[in-house]
Amino acid sequence: MSDLPLIQADRAVPPPAATSTNGGRGRRLRLLSRTDRVVITLMVLVPLLLVTGLVWLPAVATVLLSGTNWDGIGPISEIEWVGAKNYDDVVNIYPPFVPAVQNNLLWLAALFVVATPFGMFLAVLLDKEIRGSRFYQTALYLPVVLSLALIGFVWQLIYSRDQGLLNGVFGGETDWYGDPDVNIWAVLVAAGWRHVGYIMLLYLAGLKGVDPSLREAAAVDGSSETSTFFRVVFPVLRPINIIVLVVTVIESLRAFDLVWVINKGRNGLELISALVTQNVVGEASRIGFGSALATIMLAVSLVFITIYLWTVMREDKR
Repeated sequence: MSDLPLIQADRAVPPPAATSTNGGRGRRLRLLSRTDRVVITLMVLVPLLLVTGLVWLPAVATVLLSGTNWDGIGPISEIEWVGAKNYDDVVNIYPPFVPAVQNNLLWLAALFVVATPFGMFLAVLLDKEIRGSRFYQTALYLPVVLSLALIGFVWQLIYSRDQGLLNGVFGGETDWYGDPDVNIWAVLVAAGWRHVGYIMLLYLAGLKGVDPSLREAAAVDGSSETSTFFRVVFPVLRPINIIVLVVTVIESLRAFDLVWVINKGRNGLELISALVTQNVVGEASRIGFGSALATIMLAVSLVFITIYLWTVMREDKR
């Protein structure tokens, strides 16, 4: 008899409810008000629509138009499908294409071999919290907020044959923007000036996130500062390195403003992006041919973007 109250008490206590992740999520969603759900929906839907309408649909349309000979004037119903003819013409009978590819590769090499290491070097110096580092960060990053078109005008004051600073100091008469033998190098210096600040900021952000204990452990082991950076710190910056690689490739492919301001991408400054503009919005108005050039740029960009996304997703799985 004495055990009966205990048994009844046990029966009166309900068993603990089983918890599940999905149930928890459902309860959390039910806790959101109607206004919160509308705001969250809009925050997801609006960017999705913008990206789809401004990026993916034009990209798909470009790929489709690259197989046509449409001039952009006639109705869509008169578009004639020509298949891979535009790509064949680009490679075989379009003289500016080979110099444009060479200049884009040269642009990539200059940014990757010269500007990127220099930007990383500046980031390492600024990471030491030297005196006036805030001022140097601002001064070095300032060109990044300027458009390449504006940078072209700024460097025109330096490269001008008659009134430029460079010829005025050295007493020369070199036409830095007009001479096809030197103008690509002059433009690369201006583009690298802007690129250095961007790379510096990326690496500086990465260095701020490195665990200080790694450097302390390397110092205890007798490692020099240079050895510590390349053997300990630099491998930790692997995600930043991938981002820098992708950014550098995209910058070399989309280089357009600077050469267009100078001479519309002619006379030694041919670039694929400039050729696309000349054919799509120029006097020729060859939408199909220009779309083929743009598709080539898109394909090259997607290779490096895919590598970046694959690397990021693999890091997340770890």
